[in-house]
Amino acid sequence: MSFTKAFSPAVREVRILLSQTGAASAGTRQFILSKYPVIKQHNPDLPVMIREATGTPARAFARFERGVEKHVELDNLSAAEVETKVGQLLTS
Repeated sequence: MSFTKAFSPAVREVRILLSQTGAASAGTRQFILSKYPVIKQHNPDLPVMIREATGTPARAFARFERGVEKHVELDNLSAAEVETKVGQLLTS
């Protein structure tokens, strides 16, 4: 998915959890470094929260209208794979 446009208005919040030093979260850290500025540029009012904690498995959560929440596991994925998974999550 390309993050060069605004997300659906149904997306209310995005949360990304990861370990700040763990090898399994390396792809997620790289995704954040490269895509977070673009996501915020096109969705300035959307809360995008990044939570780091040692030993936490990399995951992304999206909250939609009416409190519906979905998540995907991101452990041991490359930055490109994380981008694909997050894109699928946000369009589901």
